[in-house]
Amino acid sequence: MFDSAKAFSNLPVELRKELLDCYQSIITNYSEGRWEPAELNGGKFCEIVYSIVHGALVGTFPARSKKPPNMVDACRALESLPPTPSLVGNRSLRIQIPRLLPYLYEIRNNRGVGHVGGDVDPNAADSTAVLATTSWLMAELVRIFHGMSLAQAQEVVDALVTRHHPLVWSVDQTKRVLDPSLKKSDQVLLLLYSESGWTEIERLRSWVEYANKTNFKNKILAPLHKTRHIEYDQTNGLARITPKGSSDVEARLAPRV
Repeated sequence: MFDSAKAFSNLPVELRKELLDCYQSIITNYSEGRWEPAELNGGKFCEIVYSIVHGALVGTFPARSKKPPNMVDACRALESLPPTPSLVGNRSLRIQIPRLLPYLYEIRNNRGVGHVGGDVDPNAADSTAVLATTSWLMAELVRIFHGMSLAQAQEVVDALVTRHHPLVWSVDQTKRVLDPSLKKSDQVLLLLYSESGWTEIERLRSWVEYANKTNFKNKILAPLHKTRHIEYDQTNGLARITPKGSSDVEARLAPRV
């Protein structure tokens, strides 16, 4: 299993940080309904990805991302670079990714986001387009740089994201659900929703303050696993939320504070 913490470890530290932080900002702003920041971050994301793609094609990554003078012209120039068949993802780096970046940049510049005068106000539809495009670009970069399938790459990207929920509070190494009236099973879903990847069962149990270890496994985790809201790895003492569980949290467990 690929360790998501090692994603893009071959990039310069600051460039890697810019990429991950920007993508996290898009996810967070989108999930909290802040359409304008989500779309603005889409423009910054383009500049970072362009810097990475250009660096991969020419053989030298910049220490930090740099905005090209003209995004459309810069991306067209990438297409004109000679093919390098030995480079993993060569066509994607030269053709497919550079053709998506101007589209994403256009939303930022000419849809009423980055400048006044656009004919469309920031909205959920445009933000959804930004989210879908940036998620595909992230997965494609993981696929290229780490030599895996697109499905595997998407799992890595999903694990990179820290999802926020107003009912989950973090302090030091502890998390708490701020509505203690919620059922323990719902608290478990909320806590796993806020985690990226696998969580140790004992840590989870301490967060929900469930005294009996056996009952916690049999009465809380096992039923959630049976309904496919979580994946419960009994052998290794780990759990993680499934897409079904995440959808349930987003649809049913609205903030009550």
